[in-house]
Amino acid sequence: MTQLVIMLQEGGAAGGGSYSFLLMMLLIFVVMWFFMIRPQQKRQKEMNAFRNHLHKGMKIITAGGIYGTITEVAERYVMVEIDKNVEIRVDKMSIMKDHSDLPSR
Repeated sequence: MTQLVIMLQEGGAAGGGSYSFLLMMLLIFVVMWFFMIRPQQKRQKEMNAFRNHLHKGMKIITAGGIYGTITEVAERYVMVEIDKNVEIRVDKMSIMKDHSDLPSR
């Protein structure tokens, strides 16, 4: 065990440790990219595509958990009917998902 520690210390002192450190940091960045950053960017692109293709009559759920049907689509907001003759204006960025994707009860 002590021989291993001595060999590792000698390798670090010889300058070979700096390359292994850089390689390790690069590997950590690549792993973080593929498991954290890339999937998040993919989900963000899918959400932006979903929000850009909203249309009248679509059943949606807002970030606040309000279920409703779109009655009007504008550039930055949509009008959502949440009950008979009750409409609210909701920012497009707060629409989270399509209601029809959920399983029925």
